[in-house]
Amino acid sequence: MDELHNRLGGDRITSRQIDELVGLARGVAADGDLNQKEVEFLQKWLAANTEVSHNPLIWTLYERINEILADGVLDADEKVVLLDTLERFSSRDFELGEVLKASTLPLCDPAPVLSFANRTYCFTGTFIYGQRKACEAAVSERGGLAAGLSRKTDTLVIGAYATESWKHSSFGNKILQAVTWRGEGRPISIVSEEHWTRHL
Repeated sequence: MDELHNRLGGDRITSRQIDELVGLARGVAADGDLNQKEVEFLQKWLAANTEVSHNPLIWTLYERINEILADGVLDADEKVVLLDTLERFSSRDFELGEVLKASTLPLCDPAPVLSFANRTYCFTGTFIYGQRKACEAAVSERGGLAAGLSRKTDTLVIGAYATESWKHSSFGNKILQAVTWRGEGRPISIVSEEHWTRHL
């Protein structure tokens, strides 16, 4: 009985937290811009609330903001991605816990089978797997090479947090270049982070 009572109480706390987070996200994203202090405020709120919540959305957003602020700087790409995430979250136009992914991303369809030995990978966007260095290390450990986008790139991997705003961010330039090369018949694959991690 106590366990049921605790679980129901926990559900109420989580629901209240989500409502509060929606309000915060809406307020922070209302002017269509983000600054360092706003992101740091969100980080503090999430830090205080992850301890009492096991909601994956709160945890994921907290980890993402920690990564963004790890170097102490909110850069332009990070701002675009985080702002889009907060706007989507505050308008509730996705399921809680769903990874935000744009249907407009030019992924290979069907997605190819991936191998690593002697293959060159390039990563762009923001990743659930970890920061870009962690993704590059995963490729290197399997005999592949991780480098910037070039004509030698075999596979471009787009982070799971690429959003509808990808065309307006600097990492969108890599995607557009890869699409151009693919259109010219170059053998470059464009895949999602989810597809890539399935092959690790």
